[in-house]
Amino acid sequence: MKFDIPEQERVKARHPHEIFLINLIVNHILLFVSLMGMATSYPYLLLIIPGISVTILTYLIIRARRSLASDPWFVKSHWQLCAKRSMFFILMLGIMAAAIVIILLISGGEPGPQHYAFGGVAILPTMLTVLALVIMESDAINQARQGILSKGMVERYPKPDNITVISED
Repeated sequence: MKFDIPEQERVKARHPHEIFLINLIVNHILLFVSLMGMATSYPYLLLIIPGISVTILTYLIIRARRSLASDPWFVKSHWQLCAKRSMFFILMLGIMAAAIVIILLISGGEPGPQHYAFGGVAILPTMLTVLALVIMESDAINQARQGILSKGMVERYPKPDNITVISED
């Protein structure tokens, strides 16, 4: 649904998606690729990536909770959408971490080549999730820019009476 939203609110509605997208691209893609080269010598250095990510995702969730009481409806709705996706991504990171811990326990702390293969399989769903979330968050930035919100979000967070609907698409 497209709404008549002031430009200032549309800019503010993009902020959570931009922060999340920066986390995904810079942290989970660029930093991951750069640290993979050092992973054979310093494998625990890769823990920087989920550490940074969980910090950013926690900020997004806390800020979304604050948004419920302080932000205009459109901005609040976009913060809630981003928080929902952040929670899902934290779940995926947790599943990946659990799989890697299990692999380390099975290998006795000294992973061999076959364990690295299983580690790659454990990381793959998270990397696919990163790809999907990059696409979804890029679209959410575009929707915020245009004053668009899905019907599901409008049902979850009903619009105030002073907001004009431009299009029901």
